[in-house]
Amino acid sequence: MTETTPMLGFQALGSALDDALGRDDSVILLGEDIADPSGGVFKVSAGLSSKYGTDRVRATPISEQAIIGAAIGAAIGGMKPVAEIMLMDFLAVCMDQVSNHAAKLRYMSGGQTSVPITIRCAAGAGMQFGAQHSEMLEAWLTHIPGLKVVVPSNPADAKGLLTAAIFDPDPVIVVEQSLLYFAPPQPVPVGHHVVPLGVAATVRAGSDITLISYGRQVHEALAAAETLAADGVDAEVIDLRSLVPLDEDTVLASVARTRHAVVVHEAVRRNGFGAELAAMISENLFDDLGAPVARVAGPNTPIPYAKVLEDAFLPGRDDIVAAATATLARSRAVSGARR
Repeated sequence: MTETTPMLGFQALGSALDDALGRDDSVILLGEDIADPSGGVFKVSAGLSSKYGTDRVRATPISEQAIIGAAIGAAIGGMKPVAEIMLMDFLAVCMDQVSNHAAKLRYMSGGQTSVPITIRCAAGAGMQFGAQHSEMLEAWLTHIPGLKVVVPSNPADAKGLLTAAIFDPDPVIVVEQSLLYFAPPQPVPVGHHVVPLGVAATVRAGSDITLISYGRQVHEALAAAETLAADGVDAEVIDLRSLVPLDEDTVLASVARTRHAVVVHEAVRRNGFGAELAAMISENLFDDLGAPVARVAGPNTPIPYAKVLEDAFLPGRDDIVAAATATLARSRAVSGARR
């Protein structure tokens, strides 16, 4: 049986970095303020520069372009760099390096040049960081061929997915929602722990409707499933964990059984990743669906700073329950009309 210990989210990520640095001398870390005594703005890399030296845990200038450019060069040169972009919003500053270089070099070299770079970034609302420091931009990244994108929902998966990313031969973006850094501790495997990319987890079995999410909203989906259960609705909850590669088989198998689906994410609704999920489900299961796939997401607005408005922005349990209830009601209405 795997030995575990309780960890907060930031501790689990730090454990993954510690394991990778100790396991492979080609692993290096780059990012603003990541060296001691700071250890990063969220303390993920605390203690690591003291343990492994500042040659391998490098505090960088405040330049996202420099961080990613240096990491890409190191990756081409045989290293396994882990680059920290402090907040996901700042990917806009270095998107040329991410999109036109890291993502495309393997393809443009005919498979001869891999870019084993891992990019970590904090993301998401709920901590009153304001509109320029709180976005979920995963849809940007999943639209770029050549990038892999993961969004953990709990400390154990955060450690396992980050470890998988570091040792993957291609560029991987690890999206770490800020609220999960300090959520209540959960059991995390001790030592080397890998969660394979592209494998979703069914975190609650059900037969009436499938709730599909990733990151922090998985917990909202689970809470919604409990509320629905009190009303006699048996909801299945799927944690995607990995957006690219995507575990289509698990999603489609679940929705084929339940015939109803709600996709949930924090990012704004318009052109969000939920639209891709809804299209994928509809294209494959159109004749099996009892009702159209519903989407629950953030409104199409910059994220407010005021706490009451920020809370209103975040999709939660009640929104998911309302979407699931409406989906099932629509299915019953359609079924009744057909009779």
